[in-house]
Amino acid sequence: MRVREPLARWSALADRIDAGTPAARDRAVDALRAFAILGVVLGHWLVTALTSADGGLSTTSPLALMSGLAPLSWVFQTLAVFFLVGGHVAAQGYESARGRGVPYGRWVGQRLGRLFRPVAAVLVLWSLASAGMLLGGVGTDTVRTLLKLVLSPLWFLLVFAALTAATPLVSRLSPLWPLAVVASVDVWRFGFDGPAWIGWVNVAAGWLVPYTLGAAWSRGAFARRTPAALLLGGGIAATAGLILWGGYPASMVGVPGAAVSNLNPPTLAAVAFGLAQCGLALLLRDRLARWMSRPRAWAKVALVNLSAMTVFLWHQTAMMAVTTLGLLVSADLPGLHTVPDSPQWIAVRLLWLPVFAAALAVCWAAFHTYEQAGGRPRVRARRGSSGTPAVPSRIVASSAATRGSITPVVPTAPTPAADSTVTGPATPSREALRA
Repeated sequence: MRVREPLARWSALADRIDAGTPAARDRAVDALRAFAILGVVLGHWLVTALTSADGGLSTTSPLALMSGLAPLSWVFQTLAVFFLVGGHVAAQGYESARGRGVPYGRWVGQRLGRLFRPVAAVLVLWSLASAGMLLGGVGTDTVRTLLKLVLSPLWFLLVFAALTAATPLVSRLSPLWPLAVVASVDVWRFGFDGPAWIGWVNVAAGWLVPYTLGAAWSRGAFARRTPAALLLGGGIAATAGLILWGGYPASMVGVPGAAVSNLNPPTLAAVAFGLAQCGLALLLRDRLARWMSRPRAWAKVALVNLSAMTVFLWHQTAMMAVTTLGLLVSADLPGLHTVPDSPQWIAVRLLWLPVFAAALAVCWAAFHTYEQAGGRPRVRARRGSSGTPAVPSRIVASSAATRGSITPVVPTAPTPAADSTVTGPATPSREALRA
């Protein structure tokens, strides 16, 4: 009975979320965004290791010590999908706003505000934590290691924000132009021994490729499956050729100590791999849409989208909190502090993932309100007659309003570009999920 009651309440909530979602909402878009965010989180948790040495912590990766694990990075390097969805939603949102007479400044201000509001909480907390650690005698190398893990993922938000602001200029740009820039930069950098700094041009050009593909998607460019299939096949062939004969590393994420990183800055191999990912994502749209028609599956995706920024910004903090607290028990906990140089480490690391998730849930409880519009606390939802949380009618926004945002939804919410909402006992406003 005790087990059935929570399941029944979850089922009732899922049904309410499903019923409150506008019929016109493209649920496959939200599913792709949730997949991209969770891929990044799980990837970081699996390939980032903090080892204890000389009383401090240093960063390493199983990819640096077990090169055979490179294919693991192909599964969890999902940023291209996020930029694909971002370009799709931003282009739709801008066209919708322009049609309603909304000024560009207001449109971009709202989107960037929703994007960066949660970042302030991370920066404030880690500024205080860093000062406290240094005053408490923690070594500067350890503090630097921790700060790098927290702050390095933020580059992605800066790039995403810049592309969002440039949407009116780039939404109709052919992906071939930024792709040509990436190829030219790599030829100069690797073929003619050009300066290393030129590679940073690809930070904008590389992610502009999937972003413009998303904008093209919003205009109906992928109504047929053939273009998506060509992206998938061509991307796979190009990636394989660049790795096998072009000298590019097999890992699609950075590897400590490696001479070349495919991600930092993006290389032609990373962009080609992203094309394949985008093609696969576009081919899976119909299947995802059918899956999202199931209330329980849809409710999970909607709730992930509702807190996507919080999950992204705090997942590294959660992992580091578990790792540092583990030092109170032992400085040599397997899979946590030990060197990731064996398959056994991977097996034990998988057992730590639920612990990381629990720590992330604590971070979510403390900081998810910053993802809501204006940082206002959410209003407590009314309880239905069955005792399950009722979905407030205000979250059921019109489909016309949500159609142009990068949205998650539940009834209607956002993330780094989303729009829709619903939660357990409390429910944020529609603005909360817009990204």
